[in-house]
Amino acid sequence: MSAALSWSVPPAAPARAAAVGVALWAFIAVAGTLFALCILAYVMRMGSDDWADLALPWQLGLSTGLLLAGSIALQAAAGAARAGAFLPARRELLIGGACALAFVVVQAWAWQALLALQVRPAGNPAASFFYLLTALHALHVLGGLVGWTLTLHGLARQPWRAALCARYWHFLLLAWLVLLATFAGLTPPVVRFICGF
Repeated sequence: MSAALSWSVPPAAPARAAAVGVALWAFIAVAGTLFALCILAYVMRMGSDDWADLALPWQLGLSTGLLLAGSIALQAAAGAARAGAFLPARRELLIGGACALAFVVVQAWAWQALLALQVRPAGNPAASFFYLLTALHALHVLGGLVGWTLTLHGLARQPWRAALCARYWHFLLLAWLVLLATFAGLTPPVVRFICGF
């Protein structure tokens, strides 16, 4: 695994790689803004009388571990691809993709666990936001698997794609950790304390 995170494309990458890298940064900025606005709406809605804190299912810990493992594997794939070691890069890409698919499956399991406890999207704004934000994140993971597939199949021709794939997975991990911290740590008393009312 390379020492530095794959936030940048290798210097020897062609002009197309640089253009795709800029486009990915733009997408990350837009997606990050979308998540930030949703979190802001979550905080603003917390002041309503019908808000009831949500007990998070234990499966979220497992899904967090899977997303972290996928991010680490894709970072390793980027380092191997940069060094021209395509067999190890391919293996790490496969591990990262398997972790991403498992993440989505575990997220569905977490939803199922909440639904079994009669925690539905309607009725409690906290539950509504939980389903909305976790679904939004899962859609970004599934979308990332499209890029992952292109990276896997074109690894020998365009090894620079592995660095971009790793960059996107680092973003997905960061976004998930922020969402998890929001669900677990932001309660109406905490928001009132932070906002001073």
